[in-house]
Formats: sequence, structure tokens, C-alpha cells
Amino acid sequence: MTHEELFKSKLITAEQAISMIKSGDTITCGQYGNEPRTILRRLHTLADRIDDLTVFCDNPSEDYPFFSDPAMEGKVKILTSFMSGNIRKHHDNGRFGFVPVNLHSLSTTIVDNYKPDVFIAAVAPLDKYGYICVSMSQMIELAMMDHAELIICEVNPNIPHTHGTVRIPIEQVDYFIETDGDITTLPDTPVTEEQKAIGGYVASLINNGDTIQMGIGGMPNAVAAELGCKKNLGVHTEMFGSAMGKLMASGVINNSRKNFHRGTTVASFAWGDQGLYDYMDNNPMIEMLPVSYVNDPTNIAANNNMVSVNTALQIDLTGQVCSESIGYRQYSGIGGAFDFTYGAYHSKGGRSIIAINSTAKNGTISRIQPFLNLGAVVSIPRTIVDYIVTEYGIAKLRGMSVRQRVDGLISIAHPDFRDELRFEANKAMLW
Repeated sequence: MTHEELFKSKLITAEQAISMIKSGDTITCGQYGNEPRTILRRLHTLADRIDDLTVFCDNPSEDYPFFSDPAMEGKVKILTSFMSGNIRKHHDNGRFGFVPVNLHSLSTTIVDNYKPDVFIAAVAPLDKYGYICVSMSQMIELAMMDHAELIICEVNPNIPHTHGTVRIPIEQVDYFIETDGDITTLPDTPVTEEQKAIGGYVASLINNGDTIQMGIGGMPNAVAAELGCKKNLGVHTEMFGSAMGKLMASGVINNSRKNFHRGTTVASFAWGDQGLYDYMDNNPMIEMLPVSYVNDPTNIAANNNMVSVNTALQIDLTGQVCSESIGYRQYSGIGGAFDFTYGAYHSKGGRSIIAINSTAKNGTISRIQPFLNLGAVVSIPRTIVDYIVTEYGIAKLRGMSVRQRVDGLISIAHPDFRDELRFEANKAMLW
């Protein structure tokens, strides 16, 4: 049987695929561009015949019906390590469970604690060698395919082919369905004037030849906009986004100075606009590798001159960073923030940067506080915090005393809050 014949023999409909899911199953999913939207949009149709279904779902691109359909009440439990917007809106309905985990440990956490019975993912079409391509995400996909009893893939011609550990032999997949829907994209987030200023300060800490990591949103876009004059940058990052793709296409990023995976951009998932996906299609200079490898702090630190750029929700005057909760309430997740902060901190010549707006809620709240809010999660301990940047400047915390940290952070806080911060610091005797 040829590969094409084998593929056709495994073709089923979405309805047939859903009929194979049974009570007690744990479902894990491909992520980002490999999110199986065709099946997830229909998962609520199982309500009349299943009980005790568990779905592990990180940062979904849609508000799927099974999140809130009353018929699924008491029948589905949704686990996540990242409370993104489409999950956050259902925070109080009791179906969601949050799993605190650093991103490099996500796949082992799932395998060791939740038996992944079913794995579903969207993939690029079969190639001439008999492989399908899990192109856009190598977060947990390989580990789930190694452990799941049932593997179903949605084949979508709109998904590009990429390089790295992304090719899976057709024999490993149990069933395929065909679809041609759009894949999830991330529109560019507008950059504010404050973020432009922050971007300039961050760029001043990045040197020619450095290897960089940046996250999601307006802040990394602002930083990227200031890097056009840099040369020979490299990339080792969990997320490869549109801003990085443009820097790579322009030649600013060429990975020529990397001492670890020299010559290639290393990432675990891609999330951006269609232009990014077109640029990645069959581009041998971009490697998509498992997050357990990319985000391993030892591998991050193996890059000399590694610079990580992350953001946060709140920072206290001693340097403790909360990037995932607002008080007790889980707002997002730690993702790879700790992984990259720790790795960059221990890189030869490395720097870790936390870049934040000085205020929130239209200037009414300072993001730099004397103490973290009651219940706030310490995402990054003060012992490995290096640089904090706001639109008012740069505070270097590595090696600084508590008093020096207090002085540095107050100097980059919004002027409206500096007197109050100084008063509270003195009252608490932070020195």
C-alpha cells in the first residue's frame, strides 16, 4: 500500500472521529496553528452520551461551545496552564482547573498526572515521504502522540510545512479528517507611546550578536521596532511571532553569532499573521523543537549573550515579580517567563529583562508596589531578577541590596506614585 493509499484508508468524518471519544477519556490537543478547531467546535455534541471527560486546553483560539454549553455541565472538566481570554471569561463556571507549571515541564506534567487517552491536532498535508507535519507547535505534541491510545489529525492545506521535530509518519496516526479552515492568527497589537519608550530602553540593553527571546503583545512589538539597527541577532524563543519574522526577513536576525544551534532560529511555537506563516513555509533556517528542550533553562543558558524580554502584571519594591495573577485571581499563567529569566540570568553574558508599563487602569494604579497584592503569585523570585524597564527608565537589580532595589524601582515608577512608594518603603524599613 502506498502512503497515499494508506492515508485514504484512514480518512473519516469529524462526526465519526467524535464518536470514538468515550466516557472517562482525557483529550489533549495540538496548540496554536495546530489547534484542531473542526473537532473542538463539535465536542459539545457528545453531551448526551459521555461522562467524566477531561480536556487539556491551553490558550484556545476560540470560545468553544463545550466551555459553557449547559448540556456539558458536570460532564467535562477542562484543565489549563494558561488562563487566556477565551478561558478567563468562564472562570467562575466551575469547569476549569488551573495547573501551575513552568512551560518546560508541561508535557511531563500531563503524562505523569493525567493519562492522555486521545490526542487530536491539525496538521499540514502528507508529504511525498509519507509524513504529516505538526508545523506550528512543538509544545506538547510529540509527547502526547507517544502516549495517547487514539490519535486523530485534521489535515489542513492552509497549514505550512516547517522544519524541526515536526514530521510524523503516517503509520503513527490512527485516523484523519480533511478540513480547509483558516488557522489561528494573532493580529499585531498596537504599540502605545509608553511602550515605544520602553522599547527604546530595552533595545539599549541588546547588543549586536545577542540571542533574544520575546513574548506576546504590544511590548515585544515595541522592542522589535527598535532593533532594526542591530546586526547578527540570534533567536532562541518559545514563541516565534510576526515581529521576529520581519526582523529575520530583513537580515537583522541571521543567527550567525549563536554558539548553540548556530545558523537557525529555534522556537517551540509560532503565532502571528499570515505573512509570518508564509515566511516559515519550508524555511530551513527555522527549527520548531519541543518546549521541553527549548525552554529547558540549561539549554537557554547554553546560548552565550542570551537576552530574555518578558512582561509582568506587578512588581514589588524588592524585585518580586507577579506575571500571572491579580491578587488571588488567576489571570494568565507563568508560561516560559521563569524558564527564560533563569536561563538568561545564567547565560555567559546574558541578561533578563522585565518590561512593563509603569501604571495600569488608565494611570490609576502603579504596577510597582511596595508589596505584591494579597494572594498574588510570585512568578519570578527576586533572586534571579536582573533588569526592570518602564517608560521612565531602567533599574538594574542583579547584585543590588534591598535599599538599592527600592531606590532603583522608585526612580522608574510613575512620578505620581513615587512619594507614596517612598513613604511605604520607609515605613516598612525596606533597607
